[in-house]
Amino acid sequence: MIVLAGVIGGALWGVLLARKRGGNRLDMAQHAAVLALILGIVGLALTIALHRLLV
Repeated sequence: MIVLAGVIGGALWGVLLARKRGGNRLDMAQHAAVLALILGIVGLALTIALHRLLV
């Protein structure tokens, strides 16, 4: 769940960031992909940490 939220949030954040900087569609797609991957990995690490802490 945390991973999915990170991926979706990262993609939205990437599109908004590229749009704010005046990027075209390919810039928006690249920013969305990179931030989705980064926040997905952060979400995965957070999920593993929470699982180890609680179980």
